[in-house]
Amino acid sequence: MDDSFKLLEEKVRRAAELVTRLRNENDEQKADLARLRPRLQEAERKIEGFEKARSAGAGEARQADAAGRELRVLREEREEVRRRIGRLVEILDGLDRE
Repeated sequence: MDDSFKLLEEKVRRAAELVTRLRNENDEQKADLARLRPRLQEAERKIEGFEKARSAGAGEARQADAAGRELRVLREEREEVRRRIGRLVEILDGLDRE
């Protein structure tokens, strides 16, 4: 019986450590998302401006292309953050059911 309690205590301790680690990771992911969202919005504004000015010359076209690439990268980063947060939430939801 004593071994059963020790085993249970160990499982509870590991679960608590996992929850703490996942919450910390979730907080980091949320901070990343909050940090990236304004950059994404700024990049989208730049792209809109560049698209309007594209007809003005080749220099602006190069800047618009660079902004477009930056926008794609930022969107990919945002999606990765969303996927990671989703996985963390699934794990935390799983802990609630156990």
